[in-house]
Amino acid sequence: MARLAALALVWGSSFLLIKVGLRGLTPSQLVLTRLVFGAGVLLVVVVARRLSLPTDWRMWGHLTVLAVTANVVPFVLFAWGEQHISSGLAGILNATTPLLTVIIAVVVLPDERASFLRAVGVAIGFAGVVLIIAPWHSGGAGSLAGELACLGAAACYGVAFTYTRRFVSGRGSPLALATGQLGAAAVLQIFVTLAAHEPSPHLTTKVVAAAIALGAVNTGLAYLLYYSLIRDIGATSTAMVTYLMPIVAVGL
Repeated sequence: MARLAALALVWGSSFLLIKVGLRGLTPSQLVLTRLVFGAGVLLVVVVARRLSLPTDWRMWGHLTVLAVTANVVPFVLFAWGEQHISSGLAGILNATTPLLTVIIAVVVLPDERASFLRAVGVAIGFAGVVLIIAPWHSGGAGSLAGELACLGAAACYGVAFTYTRRFVSGRGSPLALATGQLGAAAVLQIFVTLAAHEPSPHLTTKVVAAAIALGAVNTGLAYLLYYSLIRDIGATSTAMVTYLMPIVAVGL
């Protein structure tokens, strides 16, 4: 329980760190820093444990898809969205990930069945999303766009979870696969950032500390904690962290 609370604290604080990092970095620059430090931490652990990265090119293809859907796109969407909405609201919208995952899994995975109770749950969930966004009280087009960007990021996570279950899960060391995924994401983000021709960053102590912590702790070390929880208490129990993260995000 203590580790689950720690993971909720780490991941829930990510939204505030993003907000601080955006004071001196563009969304693309912040995501690049996050991915480089996150992949670096995992690579050190993989080397220390003498694990091997995947050698199958087909697996690297799957990891590249996950790098896009689970890291590059959602990370950029959350960072861009938080330019227009609060970090607490971003954390709340992130909690729609299980709802969106259910919808995607029912459509894509043959063993996932739709049922009356699931349909009712999805309907209630979407009603909650509408109440949270409250478009009739919207703070403007920018605010609504920020909220939709965060929902889009949550949908990307739903796609990534479904894709992982179908093509990646159980086909190697989870830690080695996660390292390969973050490494691929970091390489892709380098090209994205270079192609964007963005302005020079405005670095302060707080901005640098937030960006490094977001990568090394909230991405790299959080992955280690996440996989240790899955190993010890199972994926279903670990998924409860999604419902604890908004409490942390709003509180911070």
